[in-house]
Amino acid sequence: MEEGNHSVVTEFILSGLTDRPELQLPLFWVFLLIYVLTLVGNGGMILLIMSDPRLHTPMYFFLGNLSFCDLCYPSVIAPKMLQIFLAEQKSISHTACAVQMYFFIAFQDIECFLLAVMAYDRYVAICNPLLYMVTMSRQRCNLLLAGVYVVGLVDSMTHTCLTFRLSFCGSSIINHFFCDMPPLLALSCSDTRINEIVMFAFTCFITLNSGVTILLSYVYIFSTILQIRSAEGRRKAFSTCTFHLIAVVIFYGSLLFTYLRPTSSYSMDVDKIASVFYTLVIPFLNPLIYSLRNTEVKDALRKAMKKLLTIS
Repeated sequence: MEEGNHSVVTEFILSGLTDRPELQLPLFWVFLLIYVLTLVGNGGMILLIMSDPRLHTPMYFFLGNLSFCDLCYPSVIAPKMLQIFLAEQKSISHTACAVQMYFFIAFQDIECFLLAVMAYDRYVAICNPLLYMVTMSRQRCNLLLAGVYVVGLVDSMTHTCLTFRLSFCGSSIINHFFCDMPPLLALSCSDTRINEIVMFAFTCFITLNSGVTILLSYVYIFSTILQIRSAEGRRKAFSTCTFHLIAVVIFYGSLLFTYLRPTSSYSMDVDKIASVFYTLVIPFLNPLIYSLRNTEVKDALRKAMKKLLTIS
């Protein structure tokens, strides 16, 4: 498409979650509360894991990094989203849009792979308990974590560079509350076939690898648990991975609903609601899931609270 007949877009306009004026202020307070509680919950989980020696194990090492991801994930989206609720001017520059998209994709990928690594950790702990500390050594944990971050950052850089090499010379309104790939590609006046192919290939790679790892891990875990003779032994074994399985179901369920719905049932309003769920609500829920379902975390929290009360 010739750019001479179109005004070149120098900044984007985010349409936001809703265009109804009477909902802007109530939604602002709701999401501000969710965001603050997310920061407190995940920040508290990180401090708790760092301060209690009993939680210095591979499982909590990865849980601490999941909390860090859940701390950063909404921080990429929420500040601009909250601003849009109150401001008349809803613009975002090319650079800010690129930065937002880069970190959003990066932390989304990192969370996917972290959940897979945590499933593998539970598999080793339940299926090979005698070799657990050898298999999940500090060196291996560091290598797994480094691999998770490298894949997430490389994938994110690839998508961001490919997206922002495109020309945007038509409408500047992004029909979303943050800079995501699909609505940006819809605005471009360039050929986006390469972007769509790369997006499909990388999405398949990340989803299949992380999803298959989680699925196989839990197949072996449940098979091992069913072979335990005592009911108490089965209950204890199952309780060690229940909270992680809940987090996996919630996170992947919302992602699959967003990206694998039939085209005939696609709705931008529904897509926005689903996006709110996995970008803001899940990071808010994860600390609650892991703390309420985990005896060791609850014991460490009680110990920390007693220590604070003693000091005060």
